Amino acid sequence: MVGDDKVNKIPNKEEAREAIDILVRYIESIQGTLREGLIDTPNRVIESYEEIYSGYAVSSKEILDSTFNAEGYDGIVLLKNIEFHSTCEHHMLPFSGCAHIAYIPVDNIVGISKLARLVEKHAKQLQNQERITKNIAFDLVQYLKPLGAAVIIEASHGCMKCRGIKKQNSIMTTSAMKGVFFDKPEARTELMQLISLNK
Repeated sequence: MVGDDKVNKIPNKEEAREAIDILVRYIESIQGTLREGLIDTPNRVIESYEEIYSGYAVSSKEILDSTFNAEGYDGIVLLKNIEFHSTCEHHMLPFSGCAHIAYIPVDNIVGISKLARLVEKHAKQLQNQERITKNIAFDLVQYLKPLGAAVIIEASHGCMKCRGIKKQNSIMTTSAMKGVFFDKPEARTELMQLISLNK
């Protein structure tokens, strides 16, 4: 059907630029003409989108593919306060905060920068916080095969701040616990103590 073709058609860069141009003109319609500062805005927006939504171009497998021998280490590996910026898929407004990622290795560990890259991969897409949390935990389990994996994300949402309910200080927290972090309360307790250190 023609309607289906239109829905499934992937626009090219020029069509995307034209769509932004239409939005800018719609927003500025009360003025009648575009101000000088807005003339090149569609090009700047499309260029910024290439960075803001770059997570689609990266695979989790690629990020976590390079590992090191754990050499018998069987404690918690925690990288906390990983700052991120993402875009809410419901209103296309920003949300940002920090992620805490932990796992307990069996045979392999991964470079700590890879954990931060994994957050970036999932954050740099149209997203919701719950999906980012769940998908990072899934990737850790799938590719590192640890005894346990945990992801806790705290974020402030633009759609709560500048529209609708307009609450400026609300923080949303999401978590995903896998393996021993789900099964063993003592593992969860140790993790939460480590996260709260030096806060």
